[in-house]
Amino acid sequence: MIAADVQAARVQAAGVPASALEATVAAVDRGDFRAAEATIATALSQPALPAAQREALLFERERMRRIRLDFTLDRDAALAQLRRSIPDLDEAEFDAWDRAGLVERMDIDGEPRYFKRAIPNLYRLNAGAAARRAPPVKPFSAGPFESLHPHHAEVLAAAADGATSVAPRRLRVTQSLVVDADAVPAGETVRAWIPYPRAIDGQQEDIRLLATVPAGGQLAPEGALQRTAYMERTAEAGKPTGFSVEYELTVYARRFDIDPQRVQSTPDDPALAPYLAEQPPHIVFTPALRAFSAQVVGDETRPYEIARRLFEAVDRIPWAGAREYSTLSNISDHALHAGHADCGQQTLLLMALLRLNGIPARWQSGWVYSDDAVGHDTMHDWGWLYLAPYGWVPMDVTTGQLASDDPAQRWFYLGGLDAYRIAFNDGISQEFVPAKHHFRSETVDSQRGEAEWRGGNLYFDQWDYRFEWQMLPTGNDAAKTGANHNNTTVGETRG
Repeated sequence: MIAADVQAARVQAAGVPASALEATVAAVDRGDFRAAEATIATALSQPALPAAQREALLFERERMRRIRLDFTLDRDAALAQLRRSIPDLDEAEFDAWDRAGLVERMDIDGEPRYFKRAIPNLYRLNAGAAARRAPPVKPFSAGPFESLHPHHAEVLAAAADGATSVAPRRLRVTQSLVVDADAVPAGETVRAWIPYPRAIDGQQEDIRLLATVPAGGQLAPEGALQRTAYMERTAEAGKPTGFSVEYELTVYARRFDIDPQRVQSTPDDPALAPYLAEQPPHIVFTPALRAFSAQVVGDETRPYEIARRLFEAVDRIPWAGAREYSTLSNISDHALHAGHADCGQQTLLLMALLRLNGIPARWQSGWVYSDDAVGHDTMHDWGWLYLAPYGWVPMDVTTGQLASDDPAQRWFYLGGLDAYRIAFNDGISQEFVPAKHHFRSETVDSQRGEAEWRGGNLYFDQWDYRFEWQMLPTGNDAAKTGANHNNTTVGETRG
């Protein structure tokens, strides 16, 4: 079986029997890895086990391995890391934060294991813990457009005549993926997929491929919802195996001037039906989701007001660094209960809530950046919702409401986007072209890339990625260069 999204395959694998697969997923979720492995081993010993079921169970085994890579700290290591910032911390204080769920933990086979980013997250989630840090205290990082910025006013002014695509920016991007030396035996072929944008009218246009390394990279079709540049290279002993793609494109800010009184109920259109439906495993109308929706929406029936209330409610969830998405069995449910969420988790939760309330919603994600001295860039996820008669309009619930008394500025990201983001993905869990043979490292979307060889997938701990960008003048004078900002990271986090 070619695995694009094995979590989806897990849903299809209802005949393990279903109860065994569901029990395995639940056991992994609660940290009972021994029970999960016993069930997996028993099922895999059945000669007639269908391929889909086998693949789904093997992924649960892989999911346990990935969870261990995320939860690397034991109690002593978590305490030691915390004491580097709070030297006089006592264990009772740590235990109080731990009991409150502020130090993210998973008990694996009865042993407490702490998320590798639990301590930085604690400072975001608890003001008391943040205040206890000894100087010097590094401020939390944030993108320039996460608070009110002159660009927002620029977009609003440019759209005053009713235009919905304004304030274009042109940039040159080089995105790289470098597999660690000897991660693959010498002489073996490494296959790599690097995200590549598709043209979207009014959002990103005039895309021009400049080069791939190695030369001859294969672009997925324009219509691919998770478009990539595909390359192959032979591994050499003692040397990293590198891939890159370089291109230029023009990105537009979006602005839809929505009159709430004009918004109508969703039309009965078959084309919208997929965006109103559940999409297991990450968009499921669970009893908890229904209860939360009822609490937020109340007896409101006006579509725009429902969307605004849900946007506001999800926006209130504090941001914190997240586990790898492939380790979570239901991301929207996780965001609802974890007490914190990152951009993709918030977006999936909002999508689930909107769909539950009859408002179509879909995914978009890619990379955000800036053209000022901040030199900020990071992966980021957002979405689109359908509001008749306006059609599809964007939403970025993680950037959320801006601090302004002007409603147009305050609600800029409910119906608008800045011009500093590339979209790589217009759907979740989409097939690659050409298809990947082994499990994907990221089962929801594609921002960092993917790599494999005939021996299996290459996970994030086996390669690094780099996103380099350079702003260019708009218009015909694209030969001039602007500021140059680089980011090199070993796949960790989204915006």
